[in-house]
Amino acid sequence: MPPDHAPPPPHLSRELGQGSALVLNMLEMVGVGPFITLPLIVAAMGGPQAMLGWVLGAALALCDGLVWAELAAAFPEAGGSYAFLREIYGPGRLGRLISFLYVWQFTLTAPLVTASGAIGLAQYASYLYPSLLIPLPLPSPLQHIQRASLLAVAVVVFVVILLYRRLGTIKRMAWVLWSGVAFTLGITIAAGLAHFHARQAFSFPPGAFQLDHRFFIGLGAAMLIATYDYWGYYTIAYLAGEVRDPGRTLPRSILGSIVIIASLYLLMNVSVLGVIPWQEFTSLRPTSSHTAMVAELLGRSFGPVWAKVGAWLVIWTAFGSLFSLLLGASRVLWAAAAEGNYFQRLARLDPRGGFPANVLLLLGAIACICCFFDLKAIIAALVALRIVLQFLLQQVGVVLLRRRRPDLPRPFRIWLYPLPVILATIGFLFVLASRAHAGREIAAAVIVTVSGVAMYLWRARRDAAWPFVKNRGASPVK
Repeated sequence: MPPDHAPPPPHLSRELGQGSALVLNMLEMVGVGPFITLPLIVAAMGGPQAMLGWVLGAALALCDGLVWAELAAAFPEAGGSYAFLREIYGPGRLGRLISFLYVWQFTLTAPLVTASGAIGLAQYASYLYPSLLIPLPLPSPLQHIQRASLLAVAVVVFVVILLYRRLGTIKRMAWVLWSGVAFTLGITIAAGLAHFHARQAFSFPPGAFQLDHRFFIGLGAAMLIATYDYWGYYTIAYLAGEVRDPGRTLPRSILGSIVIIASLYLLMNVSVLGVIPWQEFTSLRPTSSHTAMVAELLGRSFGPVWAKVGAWLVIWTAFGSLFSLLLGASRVLWAAAAEGNYFQRLARLDPRGGFPANVLLLLGAIACICCFFDLKAIIAALVALRIVLQFLLQQVGVVLLRRRRPDLPRPFRIWLYPLPVILATIGFLFVLASRAHAGREIAAAVIVTVSGVAMYLWRARRDAAWPFVKNRGASPVK
């Protein structure tokens, strides 16, 4: 077919305004994370001093959010980090490899995040229906898998079915889901404050703030979990190709969601510790306060009926997070595939709804498999992978972009540059390397990187792409 009559490339329509963008961000940020990870954070530091991990996690999120805000406003395209890394490191050269590596790890980490939310949802469902904790009749070494894992899989499948439609319908669903999330946060905070005991909340153990090796190991573990809970403030950047007035909407949505959610998180967790003694979270004997914290809180504050209500509210919240997460993640893989820098079948848009159908199915399938993994291991693995192959690359990249393309239109510029970039880099390196078993996650990141490089080089050689470009005399790409 002649070039003049070639079909136009697939594109997404800009339908998201400021309010919807903010809601989608906050939906993923809240999710089930803060309702299941407070016991993990308190156990990591051995007392309420773990709130320091939440505070520093919020500061890290804000510093990194400023980087996201500048890059998203400058490159308001579908895919978020994929577009950033491609442009920063050169779309026809190294940027093609680095952006491919990002999508390669994202193909694993996005389902891991999805699975963690589904597992958390199943934990609260187990509070309501203890029979879900019964192991499935499977041979060794699978005999530990519970019925709750099957529920987590069913939830992922249902989310994929709901997302299999036009964005306009999904936008209305997001507002309905957010109403339940906001109510869950509000009733949790109210329950804690209604029966708050300050002496209990701030009863620090001896040596709580002794700045020794054990303190920093615990702080690193707490910050890793807090970082996981705050992540999601960048979701709208993945959908940037569908946002109206992106130069204003994207930065406001990213930074606004961080400030709002960080304030709610800190208030919620302090109020919880004023009702449920932190010693319960550090106990080696699992209790309902470990697996269904909000239900236990509401039960102690308002009675057993409210405990069940609390469990259902968190289930609603977790579902909303999965909804937002898979929606944004699907656009990342689609953007790379549409440019020919990922597997071509993933570039297909549904002919009726105009959404990336094959990507949704792929991410959903991988997430279903990940639902059988351990929650704590999932969180550690996905945070390490994203720090290495996404966040640190963007911290370095935003500095390189300022030097190489100073005239690039930037509707938003990082406040107090370069201080937030420096602080975010230090923070991510600390989270990555300060924990007791950090080497295991770093090794996993190296394996994913090496396998991604091998896959890219195989595809590049087949397609005569960089660094195997046939026409050596062609003019360089910017």
